[in-house]
Amino acid sequence: MRIAYFINQYPTASHSFIRREILALERRGFDIQRFALRRDSAKIVDAEDRAEMARTRYVLEQPRLRILFDTLREALRSPWKFTRVTWLAIRIGTRSDRGVLRHLAYVAEACLLARWLREARIDHLHAHFGTNSAAIAMFCDMLGAATYSFTVHGPEEFDKAEFIAIGEKIRRAKFVAAITSFCRSQLYRQVDAAEWGKIHLVHCGLDHKFFDADTGNDEDSETVFTCIGRLCEQKGQLLLLDAFRELVDSGTAAKLVLAGDGPMRGAIERRIADYGLQDLVQITGWIDGDRVRQLLRSSRVMVLPSFAEGLPVVLMEAMAMQKPVITTYIAGIPELVQDQVNGWLVPAGCSDSIARALHNALETPAAVYRQMGSAGRKLVERRHNVDIEAEKLAGLFGGAP
Repeated sequence: MRIAYFINQYPTASHSFIRREILALERRGFDIQRFALRRDSAKIVDAEDRAEMARTRYVLEQPRLRILFDTLREALRSPWKFTRVTWLAIRIGTRSDRGVLRHLAYVAEACLLARWLREARIDHLHAHFGTNSAAIAMFCDMLGAATYSFTVHGPEEFDKAEFIAIGEKIRRAKFVAAITSFCRSQLYRQVDAAEWGKIHLVHCGLDHKFFDADTGNDEDSETVFTCIGRLCEQKGQLLLLDAFRELVDSGTAAKLVLAGDGPMRGAIERRIADYGLQDLVQITGWIDGDRVRQLLRSSRVMVLPSFAEGLPVVLMEAMAMQKPVITTYIAGIPELVQDQVNGWLVPAGCSDSIARALHNALETPAAVYRQMGSAGRKLVERRHNVDIEAEKLAGLFGGAP
């Protein structure tokens, strides 16, 4: 079976789990073709991501006349199929926040992608995220190019499930992968119980680079907290700064590293300056996988006080390196993080609770800290090994390549 992957933007720094999944399937013998709508070269700092970029074909880098020609050709090739796709796009677009014109653009993009799929003799197309990438994959299926499936992460798909027609996409798909039980339950809400059997639990996974990484603490790591993630509202970095200032004002020696970049960088830098924390808080910008592992090794705890998530892969990465984590009990996170077993869970949106957790992490005795790290490592090894999860996907695709 010939498989292709389709993602809105690939590769990108925050979606390394997709790269790991594709490479794990290739280790099993699959020949995976990569397609994406667009690229963002500015955010690519990892050598493996640069290699993936060279292997990916991008729809929106094609001339507009080429896309128009493929659309007209598809309309002539199978007028009935093209009409059905167009009417579905209009129906979905009428209810969507993206509008009808945007969904008609998805039809045009699907026509070009359908040609690529046929030329590559692709049997099945797998998309990540239930938004526009899943819509285009669905349209390719309706045009007769390839069957499709998609992986849902959340929370965006749940926030606007009706507007992105997630139920329609599930009903037409060969199967749907959900990254957590919570995610699967939210998809159950969007379709009749008769469709539940096609929704399967497939976790995001880690490869040997995290399981084999040196987990020994670097010098001075005992008072360093690290937060890895896009600098945006839903990750909660502003509240983390409130909590960190409270910790520092209590007389506790500590440092904080914010690894990542994003639209709220300016606001975060101003908050750091307002609090006079310039000497204690560092923002790294986008970093590659080696730097992520280095930061985790040189930290006591990974902190992620998110308001909305699917299940952050960076929590798995920290726990694989035997680092306890501080995070919020939302969505699928409690399926991974167990309070005071492998980390600390706090209410989302509560800086006081974050501050108490930071203090508790520093005061935890060494023996208990090591037990927490070991417990987290064992759970991630059991549940988030990318080769095990890729085997699940291989079975859903249809078995042997």
